[in-house]
Amino acid sequence: MPVTPSAQYSLTIRLEIADRPGMLGRVAGAIGDAGGRIGAVDLVDVRDDVLLRDITVDARDSEHWEAILAALEAVEGIRVIDTTDRTFLLHVGGKIEQHNKSPLKTRDDLSMAYTPGVARVCLAIAEDPDKAFQYTIKRNTVAVVSDGTAVLGLGDIGPRAAMPVMEGKAMLFKEFAGVDAFPICLDTKDPDEIVEAVKLIAPGFGGINLEDVSAPRCFEVEDRLKAELDIPVFHDDQHGTAIVVLAALLNACKLTGKSISSLRVLVIGLGAAGVAVSKILMQAGVHDIIGADSRGLVSTARPDYQDGSMPAIKRWYAEHTNRDALAGTPADAIDGMDLFIGLSGARVFPAEALARMNDDAMVFAMANPTPEVSPEEAAPYARIVATGRSDYPNQINNVLAFPGIFRGALDVRAPQITEAMKMAAAHAIADIVPEAELREDYVIPSVFNRDVAPAVSAAVAAEARASGSDRGGDTIGFAAVDAERLRAS
Repeated sequence: MPVTPSAQYSLTIRLEIADRPGMLGRVAGAIGDAGGRIGAVDLVDVRDDVLLRDITVDARDSEHWEAILAALEAVEGIRVIDTTDRTFLLHVGGKIEQHNKSPLKTRDDLSMAYTPGVARVCLAIAEDPDKAFQYTIKRNTVAVVSDGTAVLGLGDIGPRAAMPVMEGKAMLFKEFAGVDAFPICLDTKDPDEIVEAVKLIAPGFGGINLEDVSAPRCFEVEDRLKAELDIPVFHDDQHGTAIVVLAALLNACKLTGKSISSLRVLVIGLGAAGVAVSKILMQAGVHDIIGADSRGLVSTARPDYQDGSMPAIKRWYAEHTNRDALAGTPADAIDGMDLFIGLSGARVFPAEALARMNDDAMVFAMANPTPEVSPEEAAPYARIVATGRSDYPNQINNVLAFPGIFRGALDVRAPQITEAMKMAAAHAIADIVPEAELREDYVIPSVFNRDVAPAVSAAVAAEARASGSDRGGDTIGFAAVDAERLRAS
């Protein structure tokens, strides 16, 4: 299956081009014939009878770069001078930095921001620790914590290699909700050490976003931290994914006329996200779910359940799903399903098996970068197809959830993010798309829809207040986001 060129493999190619009529067209033709996608074309310099141009080209992968460059070199009058990997360039020196909110230009500024004036604020907090939310960054700051064991589709790559992802998460927090987030990558895989480390740094943060911690340890780490801290702890790989899947499903059901309670669902991949998605669907009213891991369909009849070797979270899954104890591969269970959810790996499901699903089938194949079944292959069999990719319609992306969820929780100083708050967030995301605008290729809003995070924040805050799980406080809200943009402009 051809892969669509993507900005993740974007090159800036510096070319020396003979200054003759039609040469730029030949450049464009060579790139197009090689399957590249042209972006910006910039004139850098004019030298005698040659032009120096920078051309931005998106490719499918790094091997595709070589084919594009070879195609350009084969054109008479063109010479490749240099190439720049734009993704690596964006990461040079890291992607985030700290800025001071107040100027330090005079002795008075220094006396208030630091010694001796700061001592008065320290003593006020020592007398009343709750004032840390008012007079420090705690009120608007989240720690993005990872051990680097389940990074994107890369797996266990370690804490240093995980840093670019955590920096990216911090960027998204700031951009979409005005929340200051700091990447914290821990050099340990021990759940006890992770819990202890997070507890030790918690005084400086208003919330903890756990990220890319592998299953099943992630369940233990989150549960223990939720029990031992008085600030929100949220494992985004679980709950962010679950919330956005539910939002997409709510709108897909509106479009197809199916009810949540009548759905039959097959889930492939029972890591952190697969389990959390299944749980939130159950809470929303889905009664018939079958899940599969790398060993096949999960049930109480499976040998590893019978002999006690099945991990605890999957034992729970076996006891609450697959009521007929079906065995075999995922394809063996696809008959009569309404919804296929993939949270596993690339191309693990045969597209032709989707033909055995019910009419108006829904396929959410979310493995990145290559889904379980490609949208093109699923299209003949499914009415609605969603992926985790930005270059296809209906992208199920956690950024629709976590910025607004933390913004709302911080604004009311909620000590935790409850199941009801997650459900409220899912409905808020779904409601961004008016029913009159719902289409097969538009069941979930764009990640760049600036109405999403405020709506999610408001819904989460309202649910916290309604349930009595807020602690009031001097909120920041989206005024901070607007102020930040004004400063930037």
